[in-house]
Amino acid sequence: MAMNEGYVKTDIADGIATITFHHPKSNSLPAAILAALARNIEEAGANKGVRVIVLRSDGEKAFCAGASFDELMAIDSAAGGLRFFNGFALVINAIRTVPCFVIGRVQGKAVGGGVGLAAAVDVCYAVQTASVKLSELAIGIGPFVVGPAVERKVGTGAFGYMSTKPADWQTAEWAERKGLYAALFPSVEALDAAVDKHAHDLSKQSPEAMADLKRALWQGTEDWGRLLTERAAVSGRLVLSDFTRSAIAEFKRKAAH
Repeated sequence: MAMNEGYVKTDIADGIATITFHHPKSNSLPAAILAALARNIEEAGANKGVRVIVLRSDGEKAFCAGASFDELMAIDSAAGGLRFFNGFALVINAIRTVPCFVIGRVQGKAVGGGVGLAAAVDVCYAVQTASVKLSELAIGIGPFVVGPAVERKVGTGAFGYMSTKPADWQTAEWAERKGLYAALFPSVEALDAAVDKHAHDLSKQSPEAMADLKRALWQGTEDWGRLLTERAAVSGRLVLSDFTRSAIAEFKRKAAH
């Protein structure tokens, strides 16, 4: 699927669905890309010919810069805020509920919602330069929607640390130690080789066994359909604050210079 600014596309071969997203602003996530991501993941999961999904972004720099500042500034009501942030909930729940495993391929830094994507996939591989940051508190909101996915992977202590240090990058090595990344690689080529090997190995396994194992691994998250939407409402309310408006305007001003 193509958009005016960015795209989401799915390529299927050898039982592997590779879902790729891109946005010219550091692979940020406007509502259209979030909706397309959720839809592509659900469609791949429903395809009987797909045994495993690989989630990746295009480009050589950032894996994902998180929410689109332009769209955050355009939100003018709590209902509009809920709709926007619920886009992240739909993507995470799509990853959670498809019957096949989802492998993440992180070739660069991840911020906010990008960390949420890295946490939501079943197995995430990254390059050694793929630092992570939960920057939401710095703009007056918080990692409410992605929080359950991140906390599930790194634990409450590490999630709390990241959340309360919104200006600080955590290294890829830190993220690997905490369980966000399964393994790190010195180059994109080595990363791609590892992702490709794991995906092809899984494509030869029993779909029924993998579906049962995935359900077992995600046990205890059955309420996320409701929980993440409730969290989206919190972010949707906070994004309307004067603090958030001023903080985003200042971030954009600095980025322009």
